Amino acid sequence: MGKENNPRRVAENEAMAKTRMLRTSPQKLNLVAAMIRGKKVETALADLTFSKKRIAGDVKKCLQSAIANAENNHGLDVDELVVAEAWVGKNLIMKRGRPRARGRFGKIIKPFSELTIKVRQVEEQA
Repeated sequence: MGKENNPRRVAENEAMAKTRMLRTSPQKLNLVAAMIRGKKVETALADLTFSKKRIAGDVKKCLQSAIANAENNHGLDVDELVVAEAWVGKNLIMKRGRPRARGRFGKIIKPFSELTIKVRQVEEQA
């Protein structure tokens, strides 16, 4: 008499991972996400490892989580995984300020982002 399972949010040959509250602007994060879209996971991990962008380490961690979800939760083959989608969303914005000349106030915004990575198993063509 247990509760029914929720239906899967992704297809049978897909797995995903989501990271919230990344301390960077969505515009900067999207540059790194665009770097890995459509690539095989080994190539994407290598690109992120040697990237000079600060946020690339957090993107790599999210990609590794998606790969682990595919392998452990959905039984997919790691060697055939491709980064199907990687999209970026806005999160909260911390508003800070700094006093400026003539009694004015300089606004400083500190944006946060969220990242979702979806990996898909694709059979290799021989």
